[in-house]
Amino acid sequence: MEAWVVAGVLAAVFAVFTVVRAVRIVPQARARNVERLGRYHRTLRPGLNVVIPYIDRVHPVIDLREQVVSFKPQPVITEDNLVVEIDTVLYFQVTDPRAAAYEIANYLQAVEQLTVTTLRNVVGSMDLEKTLTSRDTINSQLRGVLDEATGKWGLRVNRVEIKAVDPPQSIKDAMEKQMRAERDKRAAILGAEGQRQSQILTAEGDKQSAVLRAEGERTAEILRAEGQSRAIDEVFQAVHRNDPDPKVLAYQYLQALPQLAQGPGNTFWIVPGEVTSALQSVSRAFNEVLPPSRATHGGPSEDRANQAADDAARAAEAAAQALADAAEADPTSGPLR
Repeated sequence: MEAWVVAGVLAAVFAVFTVVRAVRIVPQARARNVERLGRYHRTLRPGLNVVIPYIDRVHPVIDLREQVVSFKPQPVITEDNLVVEIDTVLYFQVTDPRAAAYEIANYLQAVEQLTVTTLRNVVGSMDLEKTLTSRDTINSQLRGVLDEATGKWGLRVNRVEIKAVDPPQSIKDAMEKQMRAERDKRAAILGAEGQRQSQILTAEGDKQSAVLRAEGERTAEILRAEGQSRAIDEVFQAVHRNDPDPKVLAYQYLQALPQLAQGPGNTFWIVPGEVTSALQSVSRAFNEVLPPSRATHGGPSEDRANQAADDAARAAEAAAQALADAAEADPTSGPLR
């Protein structure tokens, strides 16, 4: 009896274990390959799947989502014989679980090695400067080669990105010096350009200032000349309107003579020849008998006036005679014509 109980328990456990092995649940965006008696039978899709226990073999889950794989930096020799370390990032997706499991033993390793070899072929035809500035070109070439080669493996390469390009330290130092020199040159050019613009603007300002100053001086001279012209015209008109006596003009001429010797640099005085005739005119003017006025007629003031006129006439005659004698005695101080 006990033997039958044990056998029944074992049969129940075996039945439960068989049912568990026959039912397989596959998550979303996953797939599992099934082999029947060692041969590929089918691929389990997401959801509930039933297989034959002990006959069907279910392989591990294959992820169908897009995967990101970062490969360690690889040394690559450029066209100008420089070794650079290039770090790449690969974005790919499994599109055919059967091909990914049976066409290649390890598709991740295969993709990594294919990326390295393709990268060396692409970068080997470029120099360092082009390698640093042509990342998009390298990415597109890598993606084209990898997508074509991995298609039979059930993979699709979506993107290939170069994460870093590290040249040797000596090249980095040289590039830094070159960049610093280029920046210094640009700074010097900008400084010179600014100084040139400043000098141009300063010269233009000085030019405009000089032009405006010259125009102002010209306007002032024109106005001053017009004023002098009007003043001379007014004096000339006044003289002609009043019809002055030549004796008055001679007297004014004598009054202006002392102003000729007022200059601080005058060491001798050249007496014009017209002084003699002017003094004679003044002498004749004072020798003429003026008509007596009502205020001075018949009194002692009339005698004093006549006496002053005689003294002035004699003084004028004496001055004229002295000037004439001086002119005859010193020919160098002769009359100025």
